[in-house]
Amino acid sequence: MSRIETRFAALKSEDRAGLVVYFTCGDPDGATFEKLLAALPAAGADFIEIGMPFSDPMADGPAIQAAGLRALKAGMTLAKTLAIVRRFRETNDATPVVLMGYYNPIYRYGVPRFLEEAKRSGVDGLIIVDLPPEEDGELCLPSLAAGVDFIRLTTPTSDDRRLPTVVARASGFVYYVSIAGITGTKSAAGTAIASAVERIRHHTSLPIAVGFGIRTPEQAAEVARIADAAVVGSALVQKLASELDDKDRAKPGLFDSVLGDVRALAAGVRTARKVSA
Repeated sequence: MSRIETRFAALKSEDRAGLVVYFTCGDPDGATFEKLLAALPAAGADFIEIGMPFSDPMADGPAIQAAGLRALKAGMTLAKTLAIVRRFRETNDATPVVLMGYYNPIYRYGVPRFLEEAKRSGVDGLIIVDLPPEEDGELCLPSLAAGVDFIRLTTPTSDDRRLPTVVARASGFVYYVSIAGITGTKSAAGTAIASAVERIRHHTSLPIAVGFGIRTPEQAAEVARIADAAVVGSALVQKLASELDDKDRAKPGLFDSVLGDVRALAAGVRTARKVSA
């Protein structure tokens, strides 16, 4: 079993959902990010989603766009991102790591080279925002052949005619984007999420994670009662940004502040079904 399969199996045995946390690699700089990354599992992150910085992140809102620009300004590259994951694996071989981003940097890097290095570094899955199923030959099929999960995004506009195509070659889990729009802008109602998750389950047996718009432990708990995992990104990226000085350097309290929010989100997710019961 892959790390993703193993983690979801463990969560099922505990009768709880998982917490997926997102941060942009190299934000605000490589050393600070790497220290934060190493501390996330102990703070309660069940899965870690790492953004690959890109200059034109079309699906991302202002917070993640700004994080990407900070990371690029600090010198982050795709090669350095893979190296950071590789060093993370030296001390953590259990927590699933998923890279999220856009196809352009991977295309320029070279797909075979990227997948070989990603697999060797300990990357478990990919979420590539701008590659629809019609372009599976570009990266999805090579990823699956390399043993790297290719995680599909579904949205409120993915109807029952489209969903079978979207999830046909999905692996790892399915990521339901709960709003129609960019990251960090609004939140979906729990009833709408429940209806969407139920509909997606008719088309796939894969676990379903829900993201976009989850900002508080209460919202994360609401999703955790419905789906297999809750994804929190923009809220954590904004918290990190609030702990930077006017030169985008980490203030002394950054780690305690950001990890405190992760712990609160994890507590919400871990107790959600117990409270509802």
